[in-house]
Amino acid sequence: MYNRDYASTRFSGLTEIAAKNVTGLKQVCSYALPEKVMFESGLVASQGTMYFTTFEYTYAIDSATCALKWKARHELPGTPGVGSTRGVALLDGRVFRGSADGSVTAYDAASGTQVWSTRITAADSMEYISASPIAWSGMVFIGTAGADAGNIGRLAGLDASTGRVLWSFPLIPTGTEKNAESWPKGTHLAGGSSWTSFTLDPDAGALYAPTGNPGPDFAGTYRPGANLYSGGVVALDAKSGDLRTWYQLVPHDVHDWDIAAAPVLITTKAGQKRLMAAGKDGLLHSVDLAGGKETWKTPVTTIDNIDAPLTAKGTHFCPGTAGGVEWNGPAYSADTNLVFVNSTDWCTTIKMDPKPLKFEAGKPFTGAANGFGTMDESPKRGWVTAVDADSGAVKWKFQAATPMVGGVMATAGGLVMTADLNGDFFAFDAASGNVAHKMSTGQPVGGGVITYEQGGKQRIALAAGLDSRIFQVTGQPTILVYGLQ
Repeated sequence: MYNRDYASTRFSGLTEIAAKNVTGLKQVCSYALPEKVMFESGLVASQGTMYFTTFEYTYAIDSATCALKWKARHELPGTPGVGSTRGVALLDGRVFRGSADGSVTAYDAASGTQVWSTRITAADSMEYISASPIAWSGMVFIGTAGADAGNIGRLAGLDASTGRVLWSFPLIPTGTEKNAESWPKGTHLAGGSSWTSFTLDPDAGALYAPTGNPGPDFAGTYRPGANLYSGGVVALDAKSGDLRTWYQLVPHDVHDWDIAAAPVLITTKAGQKRLMAAGKDGLLHSVDLAGGKETWKTPVTTIDNIDAPLTAKGTHFCPGTAGGVEWNGPAYSADTNLVFVNSTDWCTTIKMDPKPLKFEAGKPFTGAANGFGTMDESPKRGWVTAVDADSGAVKWKFQAATPMVGGVMATAGGLVMTADLNGDFFAFDAASGNVAHKMSTGQPVGGGVITYEQGGKQRIALAAGLDSRIFQVTGQPTILVYGLQ
């Protein structure tokens, strides 16, 4: 699945590729997509097939040869390729994905034939789907986004066989709902977008969903209070959709600091059950599940001037609105007891709009006069950081020349692998952080970086060719597969 397993560890037990031989990697095959899009999809490889998504299309290619098996289109209005949908879930021979029109669609995994399609948003809603679903026990789970345009994000559980919506949970409580008092009365409420994917504890039947920023993004005086359940992780009963608990990691956020990526559910070397969540606030948060409290938080990028009030003249802060940890979350290796985090080091200046804030449908609902801020010209770089899961101490870190937004994975072969926006693939020694191998792919990487077994051989696949106005890179979406032979 998107993060390798329900716990979102991004850890593979494969050992063929290790520090002693990783320099022998060669390209095995590639597949260039016949479209120009914002290619941020995760990759899912299963039973000889690799699945991934673009704005309108779902692809299935042979994971040995990269030959196209099928592609299916869910046609959308508007400009093709502008939005991004970040991947699929697999269950019982079906492929599930979301789309920007609020639809969730199931395809036959072998043929690509559509089985069902269900819209989970209201006809007049501006919500959309960017996140990848997960599927478990006959159900599909997905969330909506759109808080920046004044919408309330929601989570939904659907019947995997029929597409029937079994439950829907709004991530901003209103009216008489529990915790509605954390928001003011008489104002337009927004927030709680889902951006990537989710984590699930099958034994407890608990769904852990990261939640985006409150809206309006920067106008904190418009929405006094803690603004639950934005900026954290909610835990729901997966079967019923009932709220179990929540962990708000960025209370009353005024910096557009989503918790955008799925948290990692782990048992540490010391035997502690923890939830590791990394966000755009530039921190890796450790939450003790038994006590429900944050045990530590460790910076994984530059953090500066975050307590200064936002003003009409302009306030500079780090990480900025495109900084911190973006849509690909941490990986965890029990072998080293380390959590590995990719992050972006990039700051923003926000200038608040002096005019009274008023919600207008179809317009950005941020409170700033300069949209989502003016990003610094420089420095714009990235980090790979390894953090001890028990103590929160940084074991090692690597400074990259570009923002690190692609996937990161760890393996039983003792490696941590990822790729950057320069198109460089990195393999690190997981324990020391030494670069065991670096090679150019020729394409900026902003999507999945995975490993899988094919014909008894370990393979590494990258979703390369990110085309992003925000991160100022251009590429041709391409799947690249590497192996030792």
